[in-house]
Amino acid sequence: MILNIPIFLTLLRIGLIPIFIVVFYLPWHWAPPVSALIFTTAGITDWADGFLARRWRQTSRFGAFLDPVADKLMVAAALVMLVEQYASLWMTIPAIIIIGREITVSALREWMAEVGEGRKVAVAYVGKLKTATQMLALVFLLYQWPLYGVNIRLIGLILLYMASIFTILSMFKYLAAAFKS
Repeated sequence: MILNIPIFLTLLRIGLIPIFIVVFYLPWHWAPPVSALIFTTAGITDWADGFLARRWRQTSRFGAFLDPVADKLMVAAALVMLVEQYASLWMTIPAIIIIGREITVSALREWMAEVGEGRKVAVAYVGKLKTATQMLALVFLLYQWPLYGVNIRLIGLILLYMASIFTILSMFKYLAAAFKS
């Protein structure tokens, strides 16, 4: 494995996960916005590592493997903690949909790669839309504080349901592409 800046950013994102978890659970009033900031930083490194890897032609099989793993770990950690914090069916339903889809699509990609059809389940536009909506929703849900009188948590929950819809659509798109083989 060659350590370059894109892989370093992915490893940094993984390293932020325990810090993110600790900050989330700190009993201090500033913990919610700081945990949202850490999550946002992880999201920025996700964009940056892919952009830089392509731009500098530093893509690698290891980076292609590790990047989605880092993303899924951070998102799953955020969802699990938010489900615990909100202790609500309204938070649990989209969390199960999102985590279930990630497991399904990861298994599908692995299977398709084994049968030599991995390119048929490449990331689609609806998957990118799902990711962007999901990340924004999670930042708002983590932040929690009203912003200029706006209920950020409610907006986050609405966005999380939108992300759940995109999640289901993207999963069906991947499944349809796989079963055409």
